[in-house]
Amino acid sequence: MKNTYESPLTSRYASKEMQELFSPDKKFKTWRRLWIALAETEMELGLDITQEQIDELKRFKDDINYDVAKAREKEVRHDVMSHVYAYGVQCPKASGIIHLGATSCFVGDNTDLIIMYEALELVRKRLAKVILTLSKFADEYKSLPTLGFTHYQPAQPTTVGKRATLWIQDFLLDLEALNDFLQRKRLRGAKGTTGTQASFLELFDGDFEKVKNLDKTVANKMGYEDVFAVTGQTYSRKIDSQVVNILAGIAQSATKFSNDIRLLQHLKEIEEPFEKNQIGSSAMAYKRNPMRSERIASLSRYVIADMINPAMTVSGQWFERTLDDSANKRISVPEAFLAIDAVLNLCSNVSDGLVVYPKVIEQRLMKELPFMATENIMMDAVKRGGNRQELHERIRVHSLEAARMVKVEGKENDLVDRIANDSEFGITKDEILQVLKPELYVGCAPMQVAEFLENEVKVALDGIEMIDDAEITV
Repeated sequence: MKNTYESPLTSRYASKEMQELFSPDKKFKTWRRLWIALAETEMELGLDITQEQIDELKRFKDDINYDVAKAREKEVRHDVMSHVYAYGVQCPKASGIIHLGATSCFVGDNTDLIIMYEALELVRKRLAKVILTLSKFADEYKSLPTLGFTHYQPAQPTTVGKRATLWIQDFLLDLEALNDFLQRKRLRGAKGTTGTQASFLELFDGDFEKVKNLDKTVANKMGYEDVFAVTGQTYSRKIDSQVVNILAGIAQSATKFSNDIRLLQHLKEIEEPFEKNQIGSSAMAYKRNPMRSERIASLSRYVIADMINPAMTVSGQWFERTLDDSANKRISVPEAFLAIDAVLNLCSNVSDGLVVYPKVIEQRLMKELPFMATENIMMDAVKRGGNRQELHERIRVHSLEAARMVKVEGKENDLVDRIANDSEFGITKDEILQVLKPELYVGCAPMQVAEFLENEVKVALDGIEMIDDAEITV
């Protein structure tokens, strides 16, 4: 059907893997796994539930009868109870014990947490891939001098690889935040309607130890070690806000990276990949637009703006819960993940195919280097007997005039000739040119890159499973 709206996040941008995590199948199959874990644990703790009922539930755990659930929801206007009913139709022997003692958030909230945690694991793999790819680039170009910029004005030289470490550093900080969050991952557990576990205490005849055991065991059966100690009807919506903040942090780093690439492509120093048959412009056939980098910035902006949704939701919750969170989080959380998935795939693609033009880089650097070398030239002249203050003034005048020639008259920078022709400096042009070697002005940049990649990047990526290149789509 092409006569109704479809999200570009699913039709154009996000990967199949991320889309599957937020699919109806993933959601409702997880609901059924939770109902099985609940019933099985209740049986183990002494409730009147049989193994035959558990086996029946397990037989249909992946066979969702959507048509029955959909028809039922039209009648009762409740998604969870519609799926309880549909599951019961398939499992008549177990129908009476499905969802026993639970509230809707038992399946809804625990499933939301599980999907977010699994989605973050996928994001971690993609983020690690970006860091690794950029690290290879940084290592290859760690010693290639390039003009540095502050305020987008020419500044002291750096190296192409050193600049890349600034992008990597931002992504490492994002990885650190993501890792820290996942170390504390917990489920909501079995908490009842307002978080008091009253229904479960009733089922177990006042045995609080069994209630606690139920809470923890259900989480263990779902593959998690811990649950939140307290909840209302829902887990705190602060969790959603923290998760989207992590994704927005990645979006910020990606935007910085993509903006730098866009600026460098304008300077013709570095370009993103451009395919053989790619069209840059419908009118200007010569154009090589940084379309992927622009898409990174565009989708990242969406994720950064999306931060406000969960922030407003958590701050607007009343007491044990209100339902004004539900419709918003159904959209804001999945779409943040789908968008950042696309962003990281694009970052991997761009960083893996960056094209560097050393001659252009050198040409631009050499136009500015005479200005930066003046202090070295002045010190050398002082060693030869010159007066520091007088030489400083002469360099100032020469520099201003050379800059005027470049800016006003469009001529080449002739500062070297001006100084060489000034007898007060007592230095020849050849001697000045010996000082104008770019590698003399990059400081510790090559060594910094090497140590950063070894001590920071290598350690951070240790043990993280890398995403397969075949799974990267743009």
